[in-house]
Amino acid sequence: MPIKSTSEEPLEQAPAEPVAERPTGPEVIAGYLRTLPNAPGVYRMLDTHGDVIYVGKARSLKKRVTSYTRLAGHTNRIARMIMGTATMEFVTTRTESEALLLEANLIKRFKPRYNVLLRDDKSFPYILIARDHAAPQILKHRGARNRKGDYFGPFASAGAVNRTINTLQRAFLLRSCADSVYESRTRPCLLHQIKRCAGPCTGEISIEAYGRLVDEACRFLKGQSQDVRHDLQARMHEAAERLEYERAAELRNRLQALSHVTSDQNINPEGVEEADVIALHQEAG
Repeated sequence: MPIKSTSEEPLEQAPAEPVAERPTGPEVIAGYLRTLPNAPGVYRMLDTHGDVIYVGKARSLKKRVTSYTRLAGHTNRIARMIMGTATMEFVTTRTESEALLLEANLIKRFKPRYNVLLRDDKSFPYILIARDHAAPQILKHRGARNRKGDYFGPFASAGAVNRTINTLQRAFLLRSCADSVYESRTRPCLLHQIKRCAGPCTGEISIEAYGRLVDEACRFLKGQSQDVRHDLQARMHEAAERLEYERAAELRNRLQALSHVTSDQNINPEGVEEADVIALHQEAG
């Protein structure tokens, strides 16, 4: 009697189905338009690996993203960036200045390859707080970074930098005059009279107290906006409790100026996920 084998013949494995590649390009980008507001903000473009390939800011997120839904009219570099985009992430901001600062911080954090021109081109402006004088100056700076001080940027929009510096002066009362003008002053200038400079040139504020304003501005520009706001609010309430109403009003005005640069969210890129992030991911299909 023939003996039956108890072992079964190995089944032939069916070939694995090819994994569909994640879609990229203008059609993917167009899928975000219905969720986007006509408001300022910052956007991130990510490739199929989830790596950030570009960070940008816009006065209107909807208008800017619409421009990426077609390849025509773009340089080859931008067209490649569009074709490589699989996902987009957005942070809405209340002001253009807030978007400007957040964009710069995110570029420093992620170092996206399509932002290489902004990182390397010395023609793009920085915000500089120059520390080669006892009373540091705030100004827009282009070119080699050979002056002692704190540099913030670079930024793609020179106009936005100018507007941001003007607002920062109202919030932190930093001087913008040249050192030669500073040394020649005998009376407070117009900027002091309109509450845009603390007046260290004529002793309206001590160098030590002015230095604290400079440190606050640097903390703010480095992304510690919430901490700076909370400090100012606490000091304003303390001044009011001591019946120092003029001092409380000064701090209130500085806080109001600060609100034109940033909303209640922190512009620190480490905390950007806690901000108003919309349309984080779009699933394939």
